[in-house]
Amino acid sequence: MSLPGVAVVAIGRNEGERLRACLTSVVGTAEVVVYVDSGSTDDSVAMAQAKGVHVVVLPKDVVFTAALARNAGWRHVLELAPHIEFVQFVDGDCAVDPAWLSTAQEFLKSHTDVAAVCGRRRERYPERSIYNLLCDQEWGSAAAGQTKACGGDVMIRAAALVAVDGYNPKLIAGEEPELCVRMRAKGWKVWRLAAEMTLHDAAMFHFSQWWKRSMRAGYTFAEGAHMHGKPPERHRVVESRRTWIWGLVIPLVAVLGAIVVSPWLLALLLLYPVQMLRVYVASAGSTRGRAARAFFMVLGKFAEVAGQLKFLRLRLSGQTARLIEYK
Repeated sequence: MSLPGVAVVAIGRNEGERLRACLTSVVGTAEVVVYVDSGSTDDSVAMAQAKGVHVVVLPKDVVFTAALARNAGWRHVLELAPHIEFVQFVDGDCAVDPAWLSTAQEFLKSHTDVAAVCGRRRERYPERSIYNLLCDQEWGSAAAGQTKACGGDVMIRAAALVAVDGYNPKLIAGEEPELCVRMRAKGWKVWRLAAEMTLHDAAMFHFSQWWKRSMRAGYTFAEGAHMHGKPPERHRVVESRRTWIWGLVIPLVAVLGAIVVSPWLLALLLLYPVQMLRVYVASAGSTRGRAARAFFMVLGKFAEVAGQLKFLRLRLSGQTARLIEYK
């Protein structure tokens, strides 16, 4: 039986069988299911229509962003069914856990001051690549309880979406934490439950994919700090500064200092293996997983600083940002 008052908005672009699994996991459970397509060239639209899902196809002349797609989705939901109370957003490469929609709905009904609730996202195939494993570690590192932000998979109260006019469609990434900043500014709370929510299929098998994904994270740090970095929020300020220090300042000081002052300043580069050791010791799990997390967390700072530099370049030049896709 479908849950009255609950809608699902799935977004995607050329997700193929991942989208089929996503829609299958929610059709018949939610009262309304909407799929928003961002320029797919595969059979995504036909597949969704065959499942009886409402489909919104974004115009080809727009700059595709997840925020734009999600806004189109929830607004279409309210056009179809104005009585909908809760909207579950899910990326097209994720399948929703059978118990999640009812769990999230019950939580929001009993906590009227909470605007958004998310749960545990897991990587479907962490054993297939070290990069998939890193994603799973990332998903599992978030603690349950009241939190400042959520990810792409989240159930949000429709009234809260209307109150803040939804996601910022100009953001190419990091739109979920930015939305949470504005919802919390209006007195709403955001919550994470220790409950299974979605299975994610990253399908990352190459270093270049991981690099682009990390670069995108750095871009969001820079943009988030630019938009909401002032007190009291100081959104993404810590992450942004940490990226600048580890990704640019330390290596520059070490290399330039060695040239201008003394070769001994190259010893500053020893901070990187020390930092890797610190992360390894602080991490949990298998030896392989801990070692991967330590190595790539430190290496990722260089990709993140590339993302921050990209943000600065685009902002100074006035150019329009485009999606940083890793698939």
